[in-house]
Amino acid sequence: MIRQFVFGGIFTLLAMTMVGPLEAQTNLVIFNDGLNNGFQNWSWGNVSFNNSSPVLDGTNSISYQDVAWKGISFEHTDFDPYPYTNLDFWLDGGAAGGQVIQVYLQYSNSFYSGINYQLPPLQGGQGWQHFVIPFTALGVGGVTNLSRINIQLTSNGSTNEFYMDAVNLSLTPPSVVALTVDASQTIRPAESKWLGLNTAVWDGNFDTPTTIEALNELDTHILRFPGGSLADTYNWATGKSGQNTWSWQVLFSNFIHVVTNTGAQTIITVNYGTGTPQEAAAWVVAANVTNKLGFTYWEVGNECYGTWETDSNTYPHDPYTYATRAAQYIQQMKAVDPNIKIGVPVVNGEDSNSNGYTNHPAYNQRTGTYHYGWTPVVLTTLHSLGVEPDFLIHHVYPEYQVDNDQLLLQESTNWAMNAADYEKQISDYLGSSGTNIELFCTENNADAGNQGKQSTSIVNGLYLADSLAQLMKTPFDSFVWWDLRNGTDTSGDFSPSLYGWRTYGDLGIINGLNTRHPVYFTFKLMQYFAQPGDEVLNPVSSYSNFLPVYATRKADGAIAALLINKDRYNSYVANINLSHYFPWTNATVRSFGILQDEATRTNSTIPGAQDISTNLIAVEGTNVEISVPPYTASLLYLPPSAPRLEMPVADPEKVVFQLQGQPNVPYILEDSADLIHWFSVSTNVLNGNVLNITNFTTQPMRFWRAIWMP
Repeated sequence: MIRQFVFGGIFTLLAMTMVGPLEAQTNLVIFNDGLNNGFQNWSWGNVSFNNSSPVLDGTNSISYQDVAWKGISFEHTDFDPYPYTNLDFWLDGGAAGGQVIQVYLQYSNSFYSGINYQLPPLQGGQGWQHFVIPFTALGVGGVTNLSRINIQLTSNGSTNEFYMDAVNLSLTPPSVVALTVDASQTIRPAESKWLGLNTAVWDGNFDTPTTIEALNELDTHILRFPGGSLADTYNWATGKSGQNTWSWQVLFSNFIHVVTNTGAQTIITVNYGTGTPQEAAAWVVAANVTNKLGFTYWEVGNECYGTWETDSNTYPHDPYTYATRAAQYIQQMKAVDPNIKIGVPVVNGEDSNSNGYTNHPAYNQRTGTYHYGWTPVVLTTLHSLGVEPDFLIHHVYPEYQVDNDQLLLQESTNWAMNAADYEKQISDYLGSSGTNIELFCTENNADAGNQGKQSTSIVNGLYLADSLAQLMKTPFDSFVWWDLRNGTDTSGDFSPSLYGWRTYGDLGIINGLNTRHPVYFTFKLMQYFAQPGDEVLNPVSSYSNFLPVYATRKADGAIAALLINKDRYNSYVANINLSHYFPWTNATVRSFGILQDEATRTNSTIPGAQDISTNLIAVEGTNVEISVPPYTASLLYLPPSAPRLEMPVADPEKVVFQLQGQPNVPYILEDSADLIHWFSVSTNVLNGNVLNITNFTTQPMRFWRAIWMP
């Protein structure tokens, strides 16, 4: 028998018979078969974290066999538990029961919350009991530096052995999430380099009709080549790396063939690690002079700040050496084609990745301090040489080797901080001459290490959509996901705490020829969200950690609203309030999430065949209500309401129309002689809600109308 208790000032028995742990909430796991998310075992007394029986879920629980006043303790360096509101765990009193346990929390590792929260005596022979205690009842409501959670046996009951399992921080989701989309609150125009993919020279399926069809289905805007770290050993002319006698599967000619059949822009990464400026300039000549391809964007090396990269220079991974050589690359490459734009890799933080070099400090005049980090030294050195990059290159992989679904889905909020850091460094070290430098992200994925099941689960698909949507609200002008195809990996994290059913990991959106992962479909979804000509809006969610909302004003005047449910278990009812916008009576909803991914799992004969679902919903007025299932991205396309056309002035010589509609929506004025054949006369965009149109000469028996055309 399993019991659940929810504690405030009193406790209430909620459930008598259960068959396993409640999974009605999205939790931050502390213990599940082992410690998670950076928590450590600071218990005192005879405590084992490897108890095999009894176990609530999985293979291990925690056992306590000691006297009173010793206890189980979970420690974590100061952290903010928001948005979680409860401590959630299960206890088993064993055969005898009778133990009386108290719970107390600490913050900043030494400050005691002041409350010893005592639980009722554990029941013997009754199995697992579930306890949910609000932080407010533990005296730490609103604390942002929680550091220790203590479960202590008191002397008020027996000292029999007891067990603990499934320790989490949990929250109670709202019944309705309020979302506000203001059509007048624009942030920036949509960029043509946001829907990008990395390509790799080892991809034997790259130059095929299947790949070209898949890329066109995604509406891929930009492709990067030749692929990550390998770029710093790759000779573009031979298709070989280093001293290899064999060529990679994808030659530059193969890349050209795919690019010209997709219409994508390109980013080319030239070989800094073992190459030369002359070799890079020859590549520009081959692409843009000989073949007239007009490849605009070029990078000097890949992650050259990282000691994991190949660097054959006398002083490898030295920011000063890199900058002096990068200046030569930029000068020689632009000498053969002055129209290209060239970027350099950078990292956040003025003191990051100095790699032990201190001979060439960079002086920050604003703060009066010297710094040895990669980005300040590179920018200062390039500036002193009279050479400045056109863009800075940022790569993002939030995890390494150990994965956590819920933490990953909170990572995308860092884009704004990253952009602000770079803009400050540009201002501090380049001044006004750095005004036109762009920020590019040319690699993003979840985990930079060995891959487990998260990489091929819907969680990584949601991370892609959330990461890209957050980036769109910042100054970053490119987003290039890693990557199209990467390869099967079974050496990463396959923890049971992670969601997912695939038995392999893969950073690619496609495995093999055409097995499509969830990231493929969420990437595909994003083409309906933002295209060049659209404007990015700044909507608000009352529950942004688990149901954020993003929005764009489309070039055709419609609104696209993207909702991402980051909760593994709960559906959310979202009430969207539209401000400065009146929608049509129907909206199109495109979704991809657990339901669609499960359809792929159950239909094993056609792996990856399940696609985005598309439905129509009715809309009344400026409030739209929609339910978003667990782990799902849903995109609403909300057309504008129909225009009205009136003739308030009667004039035998001229026609004066009053067009009533919505601001920033292009309406087409048409005329007809027979109400069957209509001809476009003009396209009109309203600044307000009314536009007077004059000076149309009347013709006998003509009919007029105004329409909106998506």
